[in-house]
Amino acid sequence: MVTLSTLDCALIILFLTITLSVGIYVSKKSGRSSSEFFLSGRTMPWWFPGASMVATTFSKDIPNLVTDIVRTNGVSGN
Repeated sequence: MVTLSTLDCALIILFLTITLSVGIYVSKKSGRSSSEFFLSGRTMPWWFPGASMVATTFSKDIPNLVTDIVRTNGVSGN
């Protein structure tokens, strides 16, 4: 059985507190309008959604999807 030290418990509680605080802050800000919710008020720097798109392609199912698209439609399908 694994036991957690006091430091482990404190770090877990700190992480959860920070995550909850950020979630509450963002939910209050994003609730102002649909543009704020879906487009971040059009204030997000270009590299942030780009990094998000790149990170998405590293999931386990996207390479299989892209391979199937290329097999079905050729390289231009991708």
